[in-house]
Amino acid sequence: MTTTSNTRSIFDIIGPVMVGPSSSHTAGAVRLGALARAIFGEQPSIARIELYGSFLDTGEGHGTHVALIAGLLGLGVDDPRIPDSFELATSMGLNFSFEELDLDDAHPNTARFILECPERDKLFTITGSSLGGGNVIVTRIGSFDVEATGDLPVIVVRHTDAPGVISAVTAMFAADEINIASMKMSRERRGAEALMMFECDCLADRSIIEKLKTIPQVHKVRVVPAV
Repeated sequence: MTTTSNTRSIFDIIGPVMVGPSSSHTAGAVRLGALARAIFGEQPSIARIELYGSFLDTGEGHGTHVALIAGLLGLGVDDPRIPDSFELATSMGLNFSFEELDLDDAHPNTARFILECPERDKLFTITGSSLGGGNVIVTRIGSFDVEATGDLPVIVVRHTDAPGVISAVTAMFAADEINIASMKMSRERRGAEALMMFECDCLADRSIIEKLKTIPQVHKVRVVPAV
């Protein structure tokens, strides 16, 4: 029997094991929050979440708000504490708020996270969408276009746009036997700040961070686990 790329798993058909009424508004929202947390690198102390489309219009009734906060706290989609995430966030020192997001032609289940740890002068803006069936995608970090689904570990490299930087980074991946599943490059403009995002087949050893930082144009490196 020959299989094709259109073959779907039983997980795709039935959906995720989850808490909540909706795979897109609840399970997907948990995963989206968890992926934003993973990219941020820790639980933020302040989270402003801007909602667009169906997330804004019907999210409260579908449990989207509590699900997004649950993800930011590191809860899984099947965690029974999801409905109590607001109270849990308060006890864990996470201050959060929700606002309307004004976008053009975005996916209807879209959220933008403005995450902060003021005590460490740390702020990230992360935008992503819940695609249905618990599947998600992060499409923007700050001013950079990216693609990360949370299904695979990710390495994020912030650098100065210059000839040879991409090849230098991928050469180090090859030396460490890190296999790249997909890659996305984005830059502010030629010669300015740029960002590379690599989805990899396995979680890279954190030693790759210091190795990549030996490249003069590389400023920051983050290893992000799958969620």
